[in-house]
Amino acid sequence: MTPMTPMTPMTPMTDAAGGGPDPRDAEAVSRFVESFAAQLVEAGMQRMPARVFAALLASDTGAMASAELSEQLRISPAAVSGAVRYLAQQHMVSREREPGSRRERYRVHSDQWYEALTNRETVIKRWGSTLREGVAGLGEESPAGRRLAETLAFFEFVDIELAAMMERWRVHRDQLFGPDSGRA
Repeated sequence: MTPMTPMTPMTPMTDAAGGGPDPRDAEAVSRFVESFAAQLVEAGMQRMPARVFAALLASDTGAMASAELSEQLRISPAAVSGAVRYLAQQHMVSREREPGSRRERYRVHSDQWYEALTNRETVIKRWGSTLREGVAGLGEESPAGRRLAETLAFFEFVDIELAAMMERWRVHRDQLFGPDSGRA
């Protein structure tokens, strides 16, 4: 028996909506999940959260249970739990209870990028506040104070531009996909 590579589909995929076989090419889905996850890792995301996020993104419903993720990705339920915890903290997925069950499903929404960037906006504001304190404490004319002041100016610029960009995105998204597309 040859070892399986991440690009090889490891288990048959099921259609989460109907419970039957997924008509999509499992190998193509697996290639996408692993390729996109690798790009997310390259950009700084941890490997397991990247794989779980890519799998959710590639699922037709955008939602999967822990067992489904564990089976599809060939990872332990604990790895799924840790990945989902990280993704939820980053506002990239949400947890939902299955009606009449104690099982949770994890969902990626159409607006996950908006949510993730909005979360970054909050972080940028906190950094700005700390940088202001640093500039005041180090003195605006010291080399370190000037460096902090320039960093603060950059974050203030990004904060303004991010808010304007997100508004333009909402208008653009609504033109492309309709006004109800944000929480699919």
